[in-house]
Formats: sequence, structure tokens, C-alpha cells
Amino acid sequence: MKVSDISKLRKAMEKELEAKRYEHTLSVAYTAANLAMVHGEDVDRALTAGMLHDCAKCMSHSKQAALCEKNHIRLSEAELAKNSPLIHAKSGSVLAKTKYHIKDQDILNAICYHTTGRPNMSLLEKIVYIADYIEPGRKHAGNLPEIRRLAYQDLDAALRRILGDTLIYLSQKGGQVDTMTQKTYDFYVKQITNDT
Repeated sequence: MKVSDISKLRKAMEKELEAKRYEHTLSVAYTAANLAMVHGEDVDRALTAGMLHDCAKCMSHSKQAALCEKNHIRLSEAELAKNSPLIHAKSGSVLAKTKYHIKDQDILNAICYHTTGRPNMSLLEKIVYIADYIEPGRKHAGNLPEIRRLAYQDLDAALRRILGDTLIYLSQKGGQVDTMTQKTYDFYVKQITNDT
């Protein structure tokens, strides 16, 4: 993707998103670009995925569900729950493809799985998932300083830590856990066991 295309996406997101969401989007895009530089991923792809990761956040839950249904995207029980904060990932990947003409499947997957993760994530998917969690505007997630350091040293370790902390947080708050988040955590914990 050319710099001019990324600039167009940035301007489009500024128009589409509320100011606070737009600031978060920029922060995720630039954090993803930094992680891409450190870990050997294409910076423009990371910027693009980061810039579009929340592109559907401006839509109502019902419009997001309808967009997914129209495009034959299966939604989990957690994503279908009223006002679910998870649905925007899958609807965002559809929007990125149909409205913003993104053809790169890895970018689309990075958008699609940035809330739940998935087993065997690509490098770009890991980068966007982690960037969304550690971007500088985030203040309330637990263990952020440690996870931020870890993200620049070992993506898989940072991913496991974020997934584990998310599951603990949802369990303590009585929040609904998407089965994909649990599967992703189990996959990466098992990977450590298999590597030793």
C-alpha cells in the first residue's frame, strides 16, 4: 500500500469515527508500525490494519450484525450478545474489504481477530492484537508496563499474557468469554509446553 493510500485511510477514519476512537485508532496504527519494524513485518501492512481495526465501531450493533449476515460471516454467541464489544472486529473486516477495498487476506484477518485472537495467528495478526492492547492511550489494563516491554521482546509471550489477563478480568467481572479467546489462550499455552 502506498503512503498516499494510508493517508486516505487516515482521513476517512477521522471522518467516520468519534474523536476519542480516532485517537485510539491512530495510536494503534503507529504502535503496530513500531512492532512491525522490530519484528520484521511490513510496516505499511501494519499501519493499514491498525488504521482500519475499528472501522466498524461507528455502526450500530444491529447494522454490524446485518453486515456480517449479508456477507455470510458466522458470529459467536458472545458477538451476537446485545451491545457486544466484539462484533466490530468481524464487521470491520467486511467493511475493510467492501468499503475500503482491502484485498490482502492477512490484513483482513488482523482486523477480524483483533478482539479475540485465534490459534496459530500470523505475525501481522499478533502485532495488531497486541498493539490494540498496549497503545499509549490505554491506561487501565493490568500489567501494562510489563506487557509493553514484553511486546518488543517476545510477541508470543506478550500475547499469552494479554489473553490470560483478559480471561481473568472477564471471569472476575462476570463478563461473557468468547470461546475463540479461550481457544487462542489454550493454543499458545500448549505451544510453550510443546516447545519445552
